[in-house]
Amino acid sequence: MSGAPRILLIMGVAGSGKSTIGQALAAQLGWPYFEADDFHSAANKAKMSAGIPLNDDDRAPWLAAIRAEIDRCVAAGRSAVFTCSGLKQSYRRVLMDGAPSVTLVYLHGDAETLLQRLKQRAGHFMKPAMLQSQLATLEVPADAFTVDIRKTPDAIVEEIKARLSL
Repeated sequence: MSGAPRILLIMGVAGSGKSTIGQALAAQLGWPYFEADDFHSAANKAKMSAGIPLNDDDRAPWLAAIRAEIDRCVAAGRSAVFTCSGLKQSYRRVLMDGAPSVTLVYLHGDAETLLQRLKQRAGHFMKPAMLQSQLATLEVPADAFTVDIRKTPDAIVEEIKARLSL
């Protein structure tokens, strides 16, 4: 790979397609993929499975773990794709401050589309009833490349690649 490593941070609320898009993008680019859910503690997953929204104290070690992996990738000169809900600007600061190689991609969707997607998911710890708390928490990023989730996953991946010259 030539040039500095690039980190793509795919963000959005539950049901926006972060995992689907992140995995497809990473596969097409030949980059490693890191799923934010894999960085959650067992306690966080249990809390969400019980329908209890996480608070900032719950999220702090989770965000720190994701940032540590971003830093490891950059230090190793590896580009990568990460997913993370990144609902608040303060969370995105943890993930991005001092890391110019990170590009934020926001998967935006309306509540109805998001809810329909969540209702179709089976076996995931994030329950459809928690969507409202995520939408209420969401601080829409001003500094992100925004993509409409109503497009097909293939179209979204192609749009990201084209807009970011990948």
